[in-house]
Amino acid sequence: MKLKNILLGAASAIAIFATVACQEVDPNDRLIYVKPAEVGRAVLIEDYTGQECVNCPDGTNAINNIVETYGEKNVIAVGIHSGPLASKGKTSLATEIGDEYYKHWDSQSKLGQPWALFNRATAPNQDYNTWAKYVGVLISKKATLSLSVNNVYDAASRKLTIDVKAFGTDGTTTGKLQVWLIEDGIVAKQKMPNGKINREYVHNHVFRDVANGTWGEDVTVNEGETTEKQYDYTLPEKWNAEKVSVVAFVYDNNEVQQVTKKAVFAETAAE
Repeated sequence: MKLKNILLGAASAIAIFATVACQEVDPNDRLIYVKPAEVGRAVLIEDYTGQECVNCPDGTNAINNIVETYGEKNVIAVGIHSGPLASKGKTSLATEIGDEYYKHWDSQSKLGQPWALFNRATAPNQDYNTWAKYVGVLISKKATLSLSVNNVYDAASRKLTIDVKAFGTDGTTTGKLQVWLIEDGIVAKQKMPNGKINREYVHNHVFRDVANGTWGEDVTVNEGETTEKQYDYTLPEKWNAEKVSVVAFVYDNNEVQQVTKKAVFAETAAE
């Protein structure tokens, strides 16, 4: 009799479990949403500089000190040779797109070079002694998305394939995705603070070109989702591919929301 009761009890328990398991569960009750972790916001410094500018090397030194303080992943500098103090000769590092940017931010060339923008969240600033203060304020902000860049380069064709991924971490971000190419280690002339010309000056993070249009392209990044874009670019022969990096950033009418940089020949182990 006891064995019969035990078997009946077990059968009843199995039946109840089967009935509960077959019931439909409201989708909202199936999973608990976990918000993506917060990410810090890197700072983009757009340094409007020129080879004929005697104060520009001091501006560059100020930026180098800022990058050294906060790290290259947290502060990304781009030297945009442009404006009236850009060299126009054979060794010029100026570009038409750089001049377009210059005229957009300083249409009447009232600012003395160098001057800089910080995440496009402030007006152009020409006092390089105050630049560290601006970065210190901006770098404490949180971002609404994270960015990553993967580069694949074919040395024979000099074709660079750029893959950009944006992952939303807070709400929906709408704006423009901009992809730039910059180059380090360019030896070219530079007028120095003492007025002399240094023809062996090494220019770093020099703006070279865009991969997706002068002002980028529209992008929307939703929280918890990844938006991916891919671009192909053939590096000019005069560029040193081993010194080229890709800078990608998302910006809107108010500021740069996030920025990242990846060298074409970045070491895998550093990922």
